Amino acid sequence: MAADQACPAVFITGTDTGVGKTLVTAALARHFSAKGLQVGVMKPVETGVEDPAGLGADASLLRWAAGAPDADELISPYRFRPPLAPSQAAEIAGERVDIDRIIKTAQRLRQDKDILLIEGAGGLMVPIRGGYLMADLARQLNIPLLTVTHPRLGTLNHTLLTTFAARAMEFELCGFIINRMPEQPGDAEREAPHLLAALASADLLGVLPEVIGTEQEKVATLAGKIDQMPAYQWFLSGLGLEL
Repeated sequence: MAADQACPAVFITGTDTGVGKTLVTAALARHFSAKGLQVGVMKPVETGVEDPAGLGADASLLRWAAGAPDADELISPYRFRPPLAPSQAAEIAGERVDIDRIIKTAQRLRQDKDILLIEGAGGLMVPIRGGYLMADLARQLNIPLLTVTHPRLGTLNHTLLTTFAARAMEFELCGFIINRMPEQPGDAEREAPHLLAALASADLLGVLPEVIGTEQEKVATLAGKIDQMPAYQWFLSGLGLEL
């Protein structure tokens, strides 16, 4: 990527807690890195960080997956100990999240990478400060949105609400991924992909399985399945990548 040209970027959001958004983001980073790309990763705000002087668990996993040499302050500008929404965690810590700092950090990361993956905290409607939501940050970054969801009961409501809100806010949607499909799915899980593909205001890129092992082992397993997703080439084209 030319030094004066910003690389492609994507903002990854989730429909709910526990959908494996960090695992999918890390798997994408690992996959693209294995393809020879210089991958940037960013977790603008991470809460529930045991020692905010260093990276939290999510940002650390993203750095490992991408092999990113960037400083902690670039990969994760804001880190808070309380496991709460960013606005609440920042207030308890006596800090205020500077949105301009996040935007400038993202712009800096895009200058010397082939792709930048930015993982939000929670879903689109999670507050970062005051009335400023994670959706507002994603929109201000002006990059495509990738949604990670789950196949469990409740996913129809969660996923449709997320994609509907994203369309209403005029996001460019690069699709959604269903993560954590059980090896032996029940009726709800088995029907979820078909129903979501028919009803959601975004394209289903693929379905990733429930995996076991350490976090790094899970990422490595999922990374090997990324290019097996049915809409993989469409996903690459939407990001402007050629592999």
